[in-house]
Parts: sequence; C-alpha cells; structure tokens
Amino acid sequence: MKRLIKSTTICGIIHNGHSAIGGDGQVTLGNAVMKHSSTKIRKLYNGKVLCGFAGAAADAFTLLSRFEEKLEQYRGNVERAVVELAKDWRTDKFLRRLEAMIAVISKDKAFIVSGTGDVIEPDDNIIAIGSGGMYALAAAKMLKKYSSLSAKEIVAEALKTASEICIYTNDKINIEVIDDKEN
Repeated sequence: MKRLIKSTTICGIIHNGHSAIGGDGQVTLGNAVMKHSSTKIRKLYNGKVLCGFAGAAADAFTLLSRFEEKLEQYRGNVERAVVELAKDWRTDKFLRRLEAMIAVISKDKAFIVSGTGDVIEPDDNIIAIGSGGMYALAAAKMLKKYSSLSAKEIVAEALKTASEICIYTNDKINIEVIDDKEN
C-alpha cells in the first residue's frame, strides 16, 4: 500500500511584474511535528528561478538537484528544463519511485511538476502544492482578484490562510522574490 504524503504548503505567483514563492516551515513525521522552521524554497540559476518542494525531503532534494542540472543544460530555459525533468522522472526506474512534487517560478513562467509526468503551467500564474496547497491556491486567487497586494504579500497571506486550515502547515513562512527589473 502506497504511503499518503502529508506535508508542507508551497505557493507562488507572478503578479504585476514580480514573482514570489513561499513555503511554510513545518516538518512532520507521521502525526508528530519534528521541526517548525525548515526552508523549502531554493533560489536556482543565479537567483533567476525559484523552486519549492513538498513531499519526502530526500526525494525532493534529489529532484531539485536534477532540475538544477536541467536548468544548466538548457541555459536557464525553465520550460524546457521542467519538461525534460518530468520525462526523466516518469521514465527513469529510480526517479519514478520518488514521492515529492516541485513548484517552479521564474520572472514569467510558473510550473508544477509531479512524478506522474505532469507539467502544469496554470493560466493565472498561481501555483500551489503540498497538503495545504489547495487552501493557499484558493486564497491567492481571491487575493489577486480582489486586492492590490504585491506578489510577496499575496503569497504570505495565502500561506497564512493555509496554516489556519491545514494541520500539516504552519505559519513560519519563508518567501523569495524575483523582481523582473533586477534580472
């Protein structure tokens, strides 16, 4: 029987020329909280790409490493790198056993990549994964539509909302931002 992954919340958005992605800090093992302040967001490719992960940590780090290699191989072409990662993830005997997901954001592209071969580029440039992902996604959609908040503020509020609903998400939030004027 396959183990149900219950962990973390990652949320990202591209909004008004800014990209932001954030994650909560909670690490759980079974029904116990083991850590409150883990960082699940990484800056890649000279800070031009941000990546968040959910699922088994060792699996996620393996995927992050592979994704970084793909980014280098395809000279920062995020779309090509996520597609090639998904192909490898789906077809490689070792990789397809990994239990994690990654969310990727650049100044103009947002993707969710899963081990089932899914590469999802949402129409509204809002991404969310993890056990609290759908709560954060719903909150981010409404905040984008009905507020004048910045990308970073939307991510922060969406993750805070998820932390109030999902028991596997806490309010120790880390956020990274890409400003298209900087890159």
